[in-house]
Amino acid sequence: MSTVLSVRGLDKRFGAVVAADALSIDIAPGQKVSLIGANGAGKTTFVNMVTGYLKPDSGSIMLDGIDIGRRSPRNVARLGISRSFQIPQLFIELTAAENLAVAISGMQARTLSLVSPAEARGRRDKAIELLQRFGLANLADRPISELAGGVRKLIDIAMALVRRPKLLLLDEPTSGVSAEEKFATMDRVIHAVAPDAATIVFVEHDMEIVSRYADRVVAFYSGRILADGDPQDVLKDPEVRRYVTGGVQ
Repeated sequence: MSTVLSVRGLDKRFGAVVAADALSIDIAPGQKVSLIGANGAGKTTFVNMVTGYLKPDSGSIMLDGIDIGRRSPRNVARLGISRSFQIPQLFIELTAAENLAVAISGMQARTLSLVSPAEARGRRDKAIELLQRFGLANLADRPISELAGGVRKLIDIAMALVRRPKLLLLDEPTSGVSAEEKFATMDRVIHAVAPDAATIVFVEHDMEIVSRYADRVVAFYSGRILADGDPQDVLKDPEVRRYVTGGVQ
């Protein structure tokens, strides 16, 4: 099986707390993988190590055969991994389009010109195209401060797509979204990512979202992988039901 991400023997400790205990996992191109587990199980630590925000104590992280375990978040992003955050990382007083334009500017290697009309128009056009993917083009000129939490989530994810990543990591993409809107929100995400054929790994606590959108589930407990496989099989696993879902199917 070809892999886009290959992790071997990943360890991370914070004093006496074991956040990652010899984690090993391969993720194939095009998969939609959900990471589940109680708070503190190690999911976000795993995401932070893969994206360069934390350095592992030991082990390797390979992206398409390139060791990224000691690289900076910016370098990891350039190689093809992007992420969104549980709390959207947005400029609250800027508009939706301006936030995306900032992200587009940030990926340009050359010196940014703030006075070139052509560059400004190009960045705005790309921003509008991304917003259209999420069905948000009509909100392009609205300040983030005026937008609902679910919309902010989508804009944060749109910013992560600016680099057209090989691997997109989403930290609880539907948290803070109402029960009535959660499926529509995730539908928009899957639709928006599809043109780039990115592999998606998403942390999620809502088992309805996990069951509907993941083609593979990895359950974490105390820094280790408790179960890994088909969603229905993992969610029925006795240990997963005991330590992760509390009996919820």
